[in-house]
Amino acid sequence: MSYKVAVVGATGNVGREMLNILHERQFPVSEVVPLASRRSIGQEVTFGDTTIKTKCLDDYDFSDTDIALMSAGGSVSKAFGEKIGQQGCVVIDNSSHFRMDPDVPLVVPEVNADAIAGYTKKNIIANPNCSTAQLMVALKPLHDRAKIKRVVVSTYQSVSGSGKAAMDELWSQTRAIFVNDPIEPEVYPKQIAFNVIPHIDVFMDNGDTKEEWKMVVETMKILDPDIKLTATCVRVPVFLGHSESVNIEFENPLSADEAREILRTAPGLMVVDKREDGGYITPIEAAGEFATYVSRIREDETQPNTLNLWCVADNLLKGAALNAVQIAESLCNNYLKKA
Repeated sequence: MSYKVAVVGATGNVGREMLNILHERQFPVSEVVPLASRRSIGQEVTFGDTTIKTKCLDDYDFSDTDIALMSAGGSVSKAFGEKIGQQGCVVIDNSSHFRMDPDVPLVVPEVNADAIAGYTKKNIIANPNCSTAQLMVALKPLHDRAKIKRVVVSTYQSVSGSGKAAMDELWSQTRAIFVNDPIEPEVYPKQIAFNVIPHIDVFMDNGDTKEEWKMVVETMKILDPDIKLTATCVRVPVFLGHSESVNIEFENPLSADEAREILRTAPGLMVVDKREDGGYITPIEAAGEFATYVSRIREDETQPNTLNLWCVADNLLKGAALNAVQIAESLCNNYLKKA
């Protein structure tokens, strides 16, 4: 069995990773079609050892395509997502546009793969926010064991989450500091080099940013509507990899030692938790890795039935491209079986 797969937004950071992961995981493709905007027509991307030229999304006929992996932003998803689904192609969308649509499943395969079955309502499946995805992988096995009541999370999110321009801005600002050039923020409202910015996405009326709101509502949709979560999302001067400091309150007792053993055997997770110098994972070590890493697992002595942990993942992989491909794998294995 093989499938024709289109990658929408193939020239972007996440689109390129989708192509890499499809090849690396030996996804059963009969053909891969990279799609982009008119200004990127003919731009070359790679799929394994093969170089492919991008085609125009506007003119593409999806009627003979099985799956479209979309990572071209919310406006593109809004304009094309449902139209593609109506042509019989299943859309796996990385933008925020469809995440809270009740007729669109929001999926992290290690957590709620069974939700994929609901794709038939619109032929669309949503990929969660990058910071939510890695958190769900870490919380799911603990929730199954002791039932989570409340989560307090602070994120330390890399600039790659804002795209190539943001990565270029961190690089240029860092260089400017060393050569004493002036710094003029463009992508971010303040200097990002050698700084942290407690502001990701737009501000909402209650004072939260939309990134923080996404973590709240996506956790409820993916894991459990009864979980109370509060987040502070921070942009840090790191090129790749998101980190999270997580405080978790449970209904039932759960020791740090038991939690550590549960997480060691959970899908998609790697535990690196030695109480010594360097006995934990940092973003630079998670870069390029498929796993979500958990470290610093310990009991919160100020609150009963509460643990702290540190969670790190490559945001372009588990936070975006890898999760989308994993959804496609589950879709094909369980729902799209064909000759």
